[in-house]
Amino acid sequence: MPDLKPIAALGGDTARRLHHGALELEENTELALASLALRRDATQPAPFGIDLPGLGVWAQSDEIAAFWTGRDQWMVEGQNRADRDFASEIAALCPGSSVTEQTDGFVAFEIRSSAGETPILQLMAKLVNIDPIRFPSGSATRTGLEHMSVFVIRRAAHHIAILGMRSAAGSIWQALESHILRIGDRKP
Repeated sequence: MPDLKPIAALGGDTARRLHHGALELEENTELALASLALRRDATQPAPFGIDLPGLGVWAQSDEIAAFWTGRDQWMVEGQNRADRDFASEIAALCPGSSVTEQTDGFVAFEIRSSAGETPILQLMAKLVNIDPIRFPSGSATRTGLEHMSVFVIRRAAHHIAILGMRSAAGSIWQALESHILRIGDRKP
């Protein structure tokens, strides 16, 4: 049996990072994901004590977060849990729900600004079809990024996350990198 070694979505042994001007882009290799859907007549659970959010909302408690993806459906995030069977953990806490492991199907990119929210607003205005002023902290939605479908999460005023299909990781990185290189040098 060969000695198998996991690699990041972008093919490296470690997460890829880019720092340019006020913006930092990082591949988040430690984020576990599981989709959760209620079955008919099931009571809405609260995995790890999180009240599952409604349309357009992202909710967080410590290293666990969730965002709405459809009627009675959510994506649950577990920071620093990518090396665990996260879906089994969620399933054990959510009877009457269907839970599916999503960690290896998605890639997550974290974008932070060291100069407040202005660079993030400028980046969002160029990247995605979302009005950044109407997308405050705690918001999440699915939208298009160039030719790809992605989830955008506003984790904080100065921090957004882009989640997309792992098979498109290189294309998503390239799109984010090109916009960051253009915006990163602007003064707030």
